[in-house]
Amino acid sequence: MTQLHGAQRDDTRLLAVIVHSAFYVLLAASLLRFLLRHSESPRTPWVIGLAVALAVLYALSELRHSSRLLWFVLLVVAWAVLVVLAPSFAWCAVPLVYTGLRILSERVAVSLVVVLTGLVVVTQVRLAGWADPNLLLAPIAVAAVTTALFVGMRRQAQRQADLIDDLVRTRQELAATERREGTLAERERLAREIHDTLAQGLSSQRMLLQAADLVWDTDPELAHAHLRTAAEIAERDLTEARRFVHDLAPADLAAGGSLPAALAAVAARETTDTLTVRCHIEGTPGPLPQRMEATLLRIAQGALANIREHADASTATITLTCLDDQIVLDIADDGRGFDPEDLALPAEHRGHGLPAIRARVRQLGGTCTIESAPGDGTVLSAAIPLGTAVQ
Repeated sequence: MTQLHGAQRDDTRLLAVIVHSAFYVLLAASLLRFLLRHSESPRTPWVIGLAVALAVLYALSELRHSSRLLWFVLLVVAWAVLVVLAPSFAWCAVPLVYTGLRILSERVAVSLVVVLTGLVVVTQVRLAGWADPNLLLAPIAVAAVTTALFVGMRRQAQRQADLIDDLVRTRQELAATERREGTLAERERLAREIHDTLAQGLSSQRMLLQAADLVWDTDPELAHAHLRTAAEIAERDLTEARRFVHDLAPADLAAGGSLPAALAAVAARETTDTLTVRCHIEGTPGPLPQRMEATLLRIAQGALANIREHADASTATITLTCLDDQIVLDIADDGRGFDPEDLALPAEHRGHGLPAIRARVRQLGGTCTIESAPGDGTVLSAAIPLGTAVQ
């Protein structure tokens, strides 16, 4: 848009330079013609003085923007006196018409054009001594064409300027909308990351601390073991938080570990006295985009967090199946299950875990299915096509 505005200003400057040059060329030619034909005339000093004054006033009317209208009025008066003394200066009216059309309102400028054209016709007819049709009609035709072209150009330039302003305004509104959408997407990403990392860790620490408190007097050794485990989780969550702030890969993948190894580490870490987590790998996973690996690991972490907090399960199984065209992650548990229709409830009644998992899968062009029934456990399956994964 800035380039369009710049091009428009450049065109205006170029036209102004041409008109200014034409004025001084016409002024010099008219003065030379008068001197060649009337050098001995008593009007010569007046004509020369007025011609010089006309040149100065024209320059002042262009340079002194604060008093442009005053200088232009003096310029027109000086020209009118000069053209009465020497009709050969009549053609200097063309640049004056351009200046008037440029700095005056359209109605006032058109009225000025009519007055200047009438004066040119009168002086030319007086100079010729008879009513020459060419002298009567040519100035009117030139003035009409000049005025029509300039008014049309000015209106077109105004429409173009309005269009550019509308485009600039639309682009700004679009940029603001994109910023808002980006902010919302980033908030969703932050919510998912917090839920799958920090919130899970805090939940585990709370459970361990509560367990330690219950056996503190009866079994100090077990209580200290719970405290040590809570400290390890806190340390791991601190590492995750730092990587999360810097938008790095999950800690289990950051050291160059493979996805199967990271899933096995998560399974081992989530295994407790009341929940056994197993990990199976079917097929040989090839090199995967980092974003896909991080997403699958986060899905597994989120699903295990839901199992631990809601399923009341004794076993859970993570299965990573590597196919030619897609990779499938299944997390199954033998917990109490639920009615899948409950997923249609508002978010405040069903938590953020499953919506976050579905959002992660959807971002990679995959599908997420959940099979469950009350008392029959739950199977969560995330299938992501390999060809559409974004690195």
